Amino acid sequence: MLNQYYGDYITVAVFIFMGAALVGGAIGMNRMIAPRAPGGLKDVAYESGIEPVGSGWNQSHIRYYIFALLFLIFDVEAVFIFPWALQLEFFDSIGRGYFALVEMFVFIGILLLGLIYAIRKGVLEWE
Repeated sequence: MLNQYYGDYITVAVFIFMGAALVGGAIGMNRMIAPRAPGGLKDVAYESGIEPVGSGWNQSHIRYYIFALLFLIFDVEAVFIFPWALQLEFFDSIGRGYFALVEMFVFIGILLLGLIYAIRKGVLEWE
């Protein structure tokens, strides 16, 4: 019993070692056979074949990140709602359909409260 217990850990350790060796070998082979020609045009940012203008540093407005965060929140909401909708008939058949429905409305309500908060703070308005 004890040997099988440690045998499972040995199997996991072997797979971790093999994965690390594979990644290390690939990085080592890349360093050995990759051509190196630093400087010149290799250090210039590529902009679809057009000569770059100005520096490569550009600050983005914080509102882009807020929109991205809101999109991510509602995208994750859709990921949660889709499987729930597929299993709603199952919940109804075991007598928990109303509970599942109320639970999803609470979930959507919390997200709507967050959206209302964002609207009231003026986050979604462009100036």
